[in-house]
Amino acid sequence: MSISVLRTTYDWWVQTPAGAARIDTDAVTTRELLADRAAITAAAASSDTVAVESLSLISPVTAPCRVVAQMTNFVSHVKDSGMNPDTVPLTFFRKSSGSISGPYDDVVRPAHVKLLDYEVEIGLVFGREMPVGSDIGAENLADYVAGLVVTNDVSARDVQLPKTQFYEAKSYPTFTPVGPALVLLDADELKRFSDLRLRLWVNGRARQNMTVADMIYRPVETLRELTRFQRMDSGDLLLTGTPIGTAISAPPKPVQFIANLLPPAVKWKMFFEGQAKNPKYLKDGDVVEVAIGTDDGAIDLGRQRTVVRYAR
Repeated sequence: MSISVLRTTYDWWVQTPAGAARIDTDAVTTRELLADRAAITAAAASSDTVAVESLSLISPVTAPCRVVAQMTNFVSHVKDSGMNPDTVPLTFFRKSSGSISGPYDDVVRPAHVKLLDYEVEIGLVFGREMPVGSDIGAENLADYVAGLVVTNDVSARDVQLPKTQFYEAKSYPTFTPVGPALVLLDADELKRFSDLRLRLWVNGRARQNMTVADMIYRPVETLRELTRFQRMDSGDLLLTGTPIGTAISAPPKPVQFIANLLPPAVKWKMFFEGQAKNPKYLKDGDVVEVAIGTDDGAIDLGRQRTVVRYAR
């Protein structure tokens, strides 16, 4: 049975039907908490609760930790990016864990960034170490993946694209809102990963809405590839890609062909002049809501709500 873990500045909590029960633990980090499963289980059975609404929730994934992300991992997003989903490789990039923020914190756009984008993604939270060379299969996936979280992979497109620099473009503070809950799943529940639906709204209007059925590389295949070169430890976070609906999309094929004949400086100048007219990029005061869960409600990772603020 899934257990939804919440975090405030000084305490950890389990969300129950009656409210939030405090976990009696000395754990400070997500890694330490996941090692204290007895305390989590005890809290889940407790009747001593407070209203969840009374808590000021912060990210249930603590920093520092490793934050690894998959690139273009949904068929719809790959096609919208002008690529072929049949040939797109399984690739990764890193984000700074300094980008992690809470589920209700403001997303702050740095003053030099002009094209701020969003990406709803399912986050896998590791529950044990995964050394390089680990043998990963469907039968032991739950041994490594403790639970799932809602994440938003916020992106500065005008930094990312001309520099081909994912790390900087996605690592500014507040560029990885996480939570509200870390939902711990057992092996049978984790098998329902493909039933999860990812949704994102901006100012109440739906921008992204797709199930994992659209995902190209699922967790088993992803971890098998990742463990060839990257160690992961308990409390580390893996983002698994986003579906169609982000602000950015590829220009039509004829435009791409012509642009590729131009000098880079001219090509990017034309591209960004066009993107500046795109109304989907996030503006000061925009409200971004993100939710992930199964359509039947059996697995619900919760809903985050963040407000975009422009740095002055």
